[in-house]
Amino acid sequence: LVNDLGADTKGGGKSSAAADKVVEEIKAKGGKAVANYDSVEDGEKLIQAALDSFGRIAQTLKLLLLFFLPRILRDRSFPRTSDLDWDLIQRIHLRGSFLVTRAAWNHMKNQKFGRIIMTASAAGIYGNFGQANYSAAKLGMLGLANTLAIEGRKYNIHCNTIAPVAGSRLTETVMPPDLVASLKPEYVSPLVLWLCHDQCQENGGLFEVGAGWIGKLRWERSRGRIVRQKNQPMNPEAVRDQWDKICDFTDATKPASTGESLQSMVSVLLQLESQETVGANPTAASASAQAIGQKLPPSTFNFNHIQCILYALGVGMSTKDPDHLRFLYEGHPDFSCLPTFGVIPSQAAMMDGGLIFSILLCFFSLLMKLPIQFLICELTSQATIADVLDKGSGAVIILDVNTYSRGELVCFNQFSVFVVGAGGFGGKRTSEKAKAVLPPPQRAPDAVVIDSTTRDQAALYRLSGDWNPLHIDPSFAAMGGFQAPILHGLCSFGFAARHVLKQFAANDPSRFKSIKVRFVKPVLPGQSLQTEMWKEGNRIHIQSKVKETDAVVLSGAYIDLHATSEGGGLQSELVFEEIRRRIKDLGSELVKKVNAVFSWEITKDGKNAAQWTIDLKNGGGALHKGPYPGKADLTFTVSDENFVQMVQGKLNPQKAFFSGKLKARGNIMLSQKLEVILKDYAKL
Repeated sequence: LVNDLGADTKGGGKSSAAADKVVEEIKAKGGKAVANYDSVEDGEKLIQAALDSFGRIAQTLKLLLLFFLPRILRDRSFPRTSDLDWDLIQRIHLRGSFLVTRAAWNHMKNQKFGRIIMTASAAGIYGNFGQANYSAAKLGMLGLANTLAIEGRKYNIHCNTIAPVAGSRLTETVMPPDLVASLKPEYVSPLVLWLCHDQCQENGGLFEVGAGWIGKLRWERSRGRIVRQKNQPMNPEAVRDQWDKICDFTDATKPASTGESLQSMVSVLLQLESQETVGANPTAASASAQAIGQKLPPSTFNFNHIQCILYALGVGMSTKDPDHLRFLYEGHPDFSCLPTFGVIPSQAAMMDGGLIFSILLCFFSLLMKLPIQFLICELTSQATIADVLDKGSGAVIILDVNTYSRGELVCFNQFSVFVVGAGGFGGKRTSEKAKAVLPPPQRAPDAVVIDSTTRDQAALYRLSGDWNPLHIDPSFAAMGGFQAPILHGLCSFGFAARHVLKQFAANDPSRFKSIKVRFVKPVLPGQSLQTEMWKEGNRIHIQSKVKETDAVVLSGAYIDLHATSEGGGLQSELVFEEIRRRIKDLGSELVKKVNAVFSWEITKDGKNAAQWTIDLKNGGGALHKGPYPGKADLTFTVSDENFVQMVQGKLNPQKAFFSGKLKARGNIMLSQKLEVILKDYAKL
């Protein structure tokens, strides 16, 4: 698609001649081409014209964007540049590039292929007298291209920038005719074609090209100099005295990402904290070795019952569930703090230490009950760099955080922090100090809980101390590439933990020992979290998904529980909780098929241990625990062990009935409909 509005070099007028001429040249050589006369500010129209002319992009062509076309100049010395001179250049060059690329982006993303070429200029790279407006726009296009290269990488969308010198309507006004003739566009287009080819893996590059010569540019940075000492003010005299060394490019570095740019800053901070002599920009390898064992400044965290209740609400607890009241009402006789609250003081320790991290993994062991009630309690957290790993594309910093109450250890957290762009320093890739994730068993989960988050879930959770605007500010979230503010990973973590606590520990926080999770993908507030659980002794493996998309958000996760002195709860509770979930989703359909009320009396060690009633006759169906106010059509009496074996198919119900292991009273013929509940829908 050949796009040219046909304006003159100052942006005025309009003509189809320029685009038509190129189209005819392409057709004369056997190619296919269509002219388009829309402004680049109408990016959607331009891309739609390509789709209309050549078919769906995903089926018939690879979409390439060649920004040779925004070509106008309004040169003025800086004080003579008017608002119109400035705005018109920004609109056509920078905003036009943004609008056309945005219109094409999702098409490229869906087809898992895209090649974008931004056309910058030497004026943008080096500056040029009389072109402040043009230089700013062209360097802005380079910044746009660099970010698109990062965001598009995982979708096989590559974005590169060229700064060509070629004869054109634009350059013929500022170059001698003989020079214009020698700088043919034919000496530029082969580079463009190669960068567009699916075999070319170049991404984020900047190239100067012209007259048959091509050169790649990159940033170079001097080693620099530290001009302050720990706990001492920084002053301009120190900058003056070190100026020659600041500007000395001997053994210069060549940072290629923001991570690499920040790498030396982190190294300097670590050395300043350790009170060592600070040299001239130490290497990442030596810095990582020196960092291990370094302690961050200790942090204090004050809290009382209010913070505990806020946290419980933030991870989805509600007075709708009577079992949640012990975590929401300070006057409850068993008032407790959710054990996963232990992440809050340790996270505060990292934030107070001046480090705002993207947390990927989290682990902690609760060693004692958090000392709450109505007193204001103070916890002290000490963070230590346990290890630094080289993952190639980035570095992983393993932080161990011990939290104390009056000198007594309350909980231990381990955070694995991925620093993008800080890898490649030759360090080790694994660490025996890291708590490992574990895959779940290869079988259907023993229990599944689906819980809806609210639209305001992130707004509520952030009150526990995670003030990152990514979770509340739409514009900030958009900068991170998200369509809306996302839920805190540690909020999803809290949802999953309380699901396990309810399913396998009767909401008893004293049974909670430790938890390990890996955060995989974000959750949007309002989506539903589906926690799948597998019981292996006292270890509960968990995996959490977004129900609406089936995307895994927590993986390799598990919770370890303390064993109970009584030897554990009833296994049959897992079955009935699964039945409760199915009735909630399919109750009306089950009522039509079954139309009966079943009651189960579960025994353990010869004594009645629990009673469950499945009402599939009234309303939309329901499951009741405890005495049933109505009359059951069929009542079974069976031990907890035998019930689970029947559900799993290990014990034949007829044999159990005739051997006395299963007793029944009421309409025995209704037992045939139990298969609908226990097999077809429960999938146990």
